[in-house]
Amino acid sequence: MRIHITYTGGTIGMIDSPNGLIPGADMRGWLLRLLEDAHMDSGLFSFTELDPLIDSSNATPSNWQTMIDDLKAHRDEADAFVVLHGTDTMSYSSAALSYALTDFGKPIIFTGSQHPLGKIESDATANVTGALNAAMSERMNGVGLFFGHHLFAGNRVSKSSSWAFEGFSAPSTGPLARTGTPWHWYAGGMLAGEGWKDPKPYTRHDVAVIDMAPGITAARLEAMLTPRPEAAILRAYGVGDIPSDEPGLTDVIADALHDGVPVIIASQCQQAEVLLGHYEVSDAIARAGAIGSGDMTLEAAYAKVMFLLSQGVDAADFGTWMTRSIAGEISPASTL
Repeated sequence: MRIHITYTGGTIGMIDSPNGLIPGADMRGWLLRLLEDAHMDSGLFSFTELDPLIDSSNATPSNWQTMIDDLKAHRDEADAFVVLHGTDTMSYSSAALSYALTDFGKPIIFTGSQHPLGKIESDATANVTGALNAAMSERMNGVGLFFGHHLFAGNRVSKSSSWAFEGFSAPSTGPLARTGTPWHWYAGGMLAGEGWKDPKPYTRHDVAVIDMAPGITAARLEAMLTPRPEAAILRAYGVGDIPSDEPGLTDVIADALHDGVPVIIASQCQQAEVLLGHYEVSDAIARAGAIGSGDMTLEAAYAKVMFLLSQGVDAADFGTWMTRSIAGEISPASTL
């Protein structure tokens, strides 16, 4: 099996500098030694080092598109793909690529590490070999993320720890598989989506992400939505609840919707399904046209908003597409 590896930067390839960790390790040389030690034919592997390498905290939709372009450029010469990426925004990138590559037809596995590869305590080797095994398993299709002995769907996962080797989780769906002798694959697998034919490239858009908190005022929320963004994600409580007794707050949301701003209601809970109107406190914004994010992660919802804006989807159709599965990122709505 031929494997292409795209190296974007991140902790896995960082070295010490006077101002903290920066990209700089010999990733190509390290990978060749890893393959030789595993008695794998290095001639079956190709490698791209993106320029510039970045700390994933600096990632933008332009970086997502650079990854997509590299994967597409090597699609016909490889059978599976591994993307080496920083952990901070890896779940945003894996979600973003899942929407843009629904017709790719070959597995793409993201991974990285909590410690640089040069550290004795590093998890780099375990994560890269796990990602390679997942890519070569012939049981994976679409975009996945391997980390800390677990394989996840790339648009169902969040970074849950800044220090633990099991640094990612998929609270609403659980993992697809975990390592062992043999690997254990869980029932269910990745959910199917409708796909998106010939997507346009990712472009940068003004999307506001705002947390609800006890005591937030209508004036503060209005200030956060002024000038108007192209879309807004409000991270509410529980199943999409907001402080509706706060004078004028629901009116601020309704006014933004009236001005053509799609307002997506997500949850601050890691494990949640947004059900607007289930409680009276969210009924007014549901009637005004706010869009519930279902059981999507924040990362999947944010990347999906960026994807839809990049495709030119207008406010009238935004609710339809946010609640439909493009790449398995959202479960069918529950009926209560």
